[in-house]
Amino acid sequence: MNTSAWHMLLEGAWTTVWISGVSIAIGVVAGLLIALIRLARIPIVDQLLVLYVSLARATPLVTLTLFIFLSAPTFGINLNRNVTGILALTLNTTAFNAEIWRSAFRNFSREQREAAMAVGMTPWITFRRIMLPQLVVTSLPGLVNEMSFLIKGSPAIAVIGIVDLTRVTNRISAVTYEPLPPILAACALYMLAIGCLVWLQRLAERRANRLAV
Repeated sequence: MNTSAWHMLLEGAWTTVWISGVSIAIGVVAGLLIALIRLARIPIVDQLLVLYVSLARATPLVTLTLFIFLSAPTFGINLNRNVTGILALTLNTTAFNAEIWRSAFRNFSREQREAAMAVGMTPWITFRRIMLPQLVVTSLPGLVNEMSFLIKGSPAIAVIGIVDLTRVTNRISAVTYEPLPPILAACALYMLAIGCLVWLQRLAERRANRLAV
């Protein structure tokens, strides 16, 4: 491949990284909020959230992306392609993250919460100082796994015209008639992105273990 092809690949990789990164950041926080709301068990709200989580997890990313892109103008909402891609990825990953967080909450030691309350800690202080640090460590493998799946599923946004890494790979292959080099380069770039996530996970786990000693 020539320099121009590599430049296109890097631009596509950057598009994949920043759109996935924004979706991941929003999805982790939104998933935590949904898990907290569901733990409160507010009847109608809980049922609506269960419906959302079930539908978002069951709907393929390509279908969800196309649905948002095609249906938004019907309701007078004009979204550009990047916003549509971020929204689709966020709705998808938030649903999975919510279940990861909820599972961590349900497995958290009840005795620790009761002990914190016994020494006069408010529910908010108990959550922030006692629960959240441990929940982050417990949920980290699942969250990183979901982040990896999201990055690998992000080519779905190419269906609405976003020039991500996979779409660039197809363009280069169509021009050069040599599909293997750009595909191998794209695989390497995807592996690099996911490898960085795994490295950050291990770094965070090591730091958490040092703090726990």
